[in-house]
Amino acid sequence: MTPEAKSYLSKMTNPFIFWWAMLFKLPSAIFWRLKIKTLTPDQCQVSIPFFWRSQNPFKSIYFAALAGAAELSTGALCQLSMAGKGKYSMLVVDFRAEYYKKANQKITFTCDQGKELTAIIDQLQVEETGKLTMISTGTNASEEIVAKFYVTWSFKKKA
Repeated sequence: MTPEAKSYLSKMTNPFIFWWAMLFKLPSAIFWRLKIKTLTPDQCQVSIPFFWRSQNPFKSIYFAALAGAAELSTGALCQLSMAGKGKYSMLVVDFRAEYYKKANQKITFTCDQGKELTAIIDQLQVEETGKLTMISTGTNASEEIVAKFYVTWSFKKKA
């Protein structure tokens, strides 16, 4: 892991620094109280609580809040993978969701495609583009799958 990746990792797993970073970069993460539970080169876990700010009128977590947590679980893994390896641009180019159960309690989204992601990032040449569809699986406290989100990221290595 590069020194920049270690720095990114320590910032994103520090609740105080994470809160300040999200305040300026992604304020909805603060509003919904998203938390990075785990971040390693292989995996990222993000939790979202069930409470009045994340709730819809049907007494479950609003789909956009779930999508935000799922996207953060994949995006943080992407940022960690790219840290210290040059300049990249990244963009969500496709997004799909599958819902299985009502999200009426704390949900944890897990993406464990870090190795696959790192292989793609490391092989990119300058001005070359790569894509990866990352799967973030949301589970409740009983480990039941509530939703799966498929986030396709496009990466381009800059000069």
